[in-house]
Amino acid sequence: MAKEKTLYTCTECAATSPRWLGKCPGCGAWNTLIESVAEAPGAGKNRLSAPQYAGLTQAQAVTPLAAIEATEVARMASGIEELDRVLGGGVVEGGVALIGGDPGIGKSTLLLQAMDALQRAGLPTLYVTGEESGAQVALRSRRLGLEASQVNVLAEIQLEKILATVQATQPAVCVIDSIQTMYSDQLTSAPGSVAQVRECAAHLTRLAKATGIAVILVGHVTKEGAIAGPRVLEHMVDTVLYFEGDTHSSFRLVRAIKNRFGAVNEIGVFAMTERGLRGVSNPSAIFLSQHSEPVPGSCVLVTLEGTRPMLVEIQALVDSGGPSPRRLSVGLERDRLAMLLAVLHRHAGIASSDQDVFVNAVGGVRISEPAADLAVLLAITSSLRARALPKGFIAFGEVGLAGEVRPAPRGQERLREAAKLGFTVAVVPKANAPKKPIAGLTIHTVERVEEAMQVVRGLE
Repeated sequence: MAKEKTLYTCTECAATSPRWLGKCPGCGAWNTLIESVAEAPGAGKNRLSAPQYAGLTQAQAVTPLAAIEATEVARMASGIEELDRVLGGGVVEGGVALIGGDPGIGKSTLLLQAMDALQRAGLPTLYVTGEESGAQVALRSRRLGLEASQVNVLAEIQLEKILATVQATQPAVCVIDSIQTMYSDQLTSAPGSVAQVRECAAHLTRLAKATGIAVILVGHVTKEGAIAGPRVLEHMVDTVLYFEGDTHSSFRLVRAIKNRFGAVNEIGVFAMTERGLRGVSNPSAIFLSQHSEPVPGSCVLVTLEGTRPMLVEIQALVDSGGPSPRRLSVGLERDRLAMLLAVLHRHAGIASSDQDVFVNAVGGVRISEPAADLAVLLAITSSLRARALPKGFIAFGEVGLAGEVRPAPRGQERLREAAKLGFTVAVVPKANAPKKPIAGLTIHTVERVEEAMQVVRGLE
């Protein structure tokens, strides 16, 4: 028997090499080539690529954009408000969503709850499990309190059987748990390989677009936190969701990285309970510490996650360091912290070159927007001077290298959210000053870092 020919395929770009290489020749990524069995060339493969066949394909009619009727996409409410928020209002008919996250973080639990809610709303559903038996899924549903659930379950990993079942049952929503366990008979490689993941996802996407069935794919993640398989998988689907959170904490975040039908970087906040995941209606309470009195090194920031303004506490600790002081940030960019410390020294005259500086965003949230700059600087200054900021104090604004304080997007929404939660004093960029006063909130506008420091000293 002839030995099967093997190739090495890149997990990032799907480029192939006859031998293993440390660096991918296609995209330049390191340590991404994995061994796979070479596919036998099909008899009809690329049969239309030769020049003599170029005239066989007929030209298709084209339509100008103005002549195409633009209608809103039809959505199905999942019954879980936080999940609907991340999806942009609900599950889209014919849409394909990909959800990834660490093992045991709650992907299958959330989707089983959503499928049960859709089924109780009168929509037919199908839950395809390739990692568990039907009995295991039933046991989880009992544990979650989903009594007498009528969600249809199929324990299968062969793509052709799954497609035939979906065509026969015609569910409104179908969950594939997970895409890495599925395989097609058309390929000889093992389940989870680059070719199998790409082929199975392509068939399921075509099925969704052709029939209007919403398909939700569950994806494994690598040790770096990215979804396993080819990067093209994220380009093929309409929505990409990531589960975030520490397994030692009861709170979980679902973040939209890509969404063709809604806002990106939208987040949903969930709490893991004995009865599954429950949406958190007021997530700001998670990210704020409960201090009886203001403490040095703490400043509250109004950040924007998608369309939702949230209050997050920024904590800073400045302590005497050695010959090589440390700069450590959790939930914020470390390089940006070093830049802000240099701005603080040059434009506000506050030196910390011989001090250890630690900055943390409370609650495990990751903040990527530059509007956190001003709150970080005020928290560092508060810790360095051992003077607490006033009670009910918030701040936001981007800080430039020249010491200017730049406006943050949708500043008035941030201020209204802070006033609604009882905050009374705000330091914001001058361009974010509201046109009308906000009841209960005293707003101080600044244009430069040194002005912000003077305002805070006047409030002490």
